[in-house]
Amino acid sequence: MGSSTRDAVTSAGLQVLPGRPAPLGARWDGEGVNFAVFSGGATRVALCLYDAEGEKEIARVSLPERTGDVWHGYLPGLRPGQRYGYRVHGPWAPERGHRYNPSKLLVDPYARALDRGLRWNHAFYGFTRHDPPDDSTPDGEDSAPFLPLCVVADDAFEWAGDCPPRVPWERTVLYECHVKGMTRLHPDVPDELRGRFLGLASEPVIAHLRRLGVTTLELLPVQTHGTDPHLAGRGLSNYWGYNTLAFFAPDVRFASEPALAVTEFKSLVKRLHAAGLEVILDVVYNHTCEGGPLGPTLSWRGFDDAAYYRRLPDDPRRYEDVTGCGNTLDVRHPRVLQMILDSLRYWAGEMHVDGFRFDLAPVLARDPDAPSPRARFFDIVRQDPILSQVKLVVEPWDLGPGGHQLGGFPFGWSEWNDRYRDTVRRFWRGDRGQVPELASRISGSSDLFEPSGRGPQASVNYVTCHDGFTLRDLVSYERKHNESNAEENRDGAGDNASRNWGVEGETAVHSVLRHRERAQRNLLATLFLSQGVPMLSHGDELGRTQRGNNNAYCQDNEISWVDWSLRGTVHDRGEWVARLAHLRAAIPLLRRRQFFRGEASPPGDGLKDVTWLCSDGSEMTHVWWGDAEQRVIGMLISGHASEEPSEPEKPEPAEALLLLLNGGARSRYFSLPPQPAGGHWRELLNTARDPVRARARAIRGKGVSLVAHSLMLLAFERPGK
Repeated sequence: MGSSTRDAVTSAGLQVLPGRPAPLGARWDGEGVNFAVFSGGATRVALCLYDAEGEKEIARVSLPERTGDVWHGYLPGLRPGQRYGYRVHGPWAPERGHRYNPSKLLVDPYARALDRGLRWNHAFYGFTRHDPPDDSTPDGEDSAPFLPLCVVADDAFEWAGDCPPRVPWERTVLYECHVKGMTRLHPDVPDELRGRFLGLASEPVIAHLRRLGVTTLELLPVQTHGTDPHLAGRGLSNYWGYNTLAFFAPDVRFASEPALAVTEFKSLVKRLHAAGLEVILDVVYNHTCEGGPLGPTLSWRGFDDAAYYRRLPDDPRRYEDVTGCGNTLDVRHPRVLQMILDSLRYWAGEMHVDGFRFDLAPVLARDPDAPSPRARFFDIVRQDPILSQVKLVVEPWDLGPGGHQLGGFPFGWSEWNDRYRDTVRRFWRGDRGQVPELASRISGSSDLFEPSGRGPQASVNYVTCHDGFTLRDLVSYERKHNESNAEENRDGAGDNASRNWGVEGETAVHSVLRHRERAQRNLLATLFLSQGVPMLSHGDELGRTQRGNNNAYCQDNEISWVDWSLRGTVHDRGEWVARLAHLRAAIPLLRRRQFFRGEASPPGDGLKDVTWLCSDGSEMTHVWWGDAEQRVIGMLISGHASEEPSEPEKPEPAEALLLLLNGGARSRYFSLPPQPAGGHWRELLNTARDPVRARARAIRGKGVSLVAHSLMLLAFERPGK
């Protein structure tokens, strides 16, 4: 039976109207559903409807209208919950970038809900596989039994009372976390909610975040993803989720049941907003889960392979891969750019998220080829009434030519600062020659971000994130231990600027543990006392370990999940983080909106807004800056550098702050700079002291002993202030 006859038979009883070409996707209007999908080179687009269980195809109809490059049709009587997919007819001509194969069911690129996760099967390959691989012949096996089905979504939700916190950047404390990993082992979260959206929104988790001083959650990908074939073959999964299958659909693995994924995600956002917490999403618009040209056909490849992916100019059969994941979305094509922007508007407008972190963001700036801050994507976002108002963060590198673009993004965008991460790690490891670079990083990285007209909030400072060692592992391992990834420890970064302090891995040696504890306090204190936006990686406050694995992207197990049994143990840094966050919130000098100028403050007392000091209390000279053996530095901040006016109900700000850092192996006497008579220096933090029992204390002498591998924060106070 030919495909046209099949359409006529299975569509009996269905009324199919022309419908509209916009908006794209499946949209219910209260009486029926409009289907619209882009496909520039197709000859026919068939809509496949499935029963309520998603097991049987009950109808197949050709979309009756084509407006430009959009195929569309309207089916009266269909309602939310209807399962569907597409089969697209067209030429099989890989040499011209066409891989149409109607044997492969396709996920709607605009699907807002799916009925299940992806179950990997060889039927997803659109070509007949040979050895060696050859895509010259299309494969005829039906992939429908294994592909998730799209679901017509009901957008209804009671948003009344939702109030986005709109935390200013200078008061933002980011907390990067994985929805499942955060709560899978949490003993106070109900069993049925662990690892789910609603578990993350539960009271025990919210209370923990608020205690830490967190303002904004940065969630690892929650858009539906697919597991890579090589992982499926080894019994592993893509736990992190940087392998998108549906840019509009929340991942069903985080829902109590697939049909509730959209509603439960919205509930998560609303509950976190009610607690004063923002939600920003880590989004992956640089590549998809379809991999290279010899990868599976799941969605975009089957709709319009030539349009969606960047190709080598001299060989349309092959992809231009600047992501390391096999393919790169082609933002130069207007429909691809539209899909990305429509997806962002959906999550910000209808799902109420507060911002985005863009994975491998230079891909979006390759318009046409080299990354540019004047790319169309940035111009559109800047003018968009929704997207221009949310938090925008980028990972400022990809794997293409000129791909490391730290500092190269336009006004309104903040960037993950890997130079901050590397410098802080190396300084506290004890490396030589780090003091000049450290001064730039802890003062906000003006060398990187001021040329584009941005302030310190353009720098997202971090010492650990999902990718790499955890904080505890950073001070416990000097080599990666990724054997459980089944790649013979070849994956993951080899240089981590880490230090194990005498023993590789876990140990009971007291002296080693003491050094590791102080090292973690140093790293956390530096993070929260630096100008810019601090970002904490989930579980670091509890001493989470991945057992030396620095690339746990495929470990959906105890290696990656936060171990809440660490609370109250020697590894627990929660009280320390809370104390740091409280200091940062209470002292405006620690969160300036503008860069220091190194000039005298307006009141005319002759004190610069920031002064860099040697251990003898004098201002650092070119000779000191050039001495690679120096591992001690003092940062003196004038109280007049505060950008916030004093308030009658609040105590007066400190006259000055003094941050002292000793990354060396010897204790040093640090002479305190002279200050007006009638006041004294007060120690607010000292990583060399017991963080539980230590409290602020007055400094009566003319100097302090700065213990090896330690940090101190002092404030100068007048009597009664």
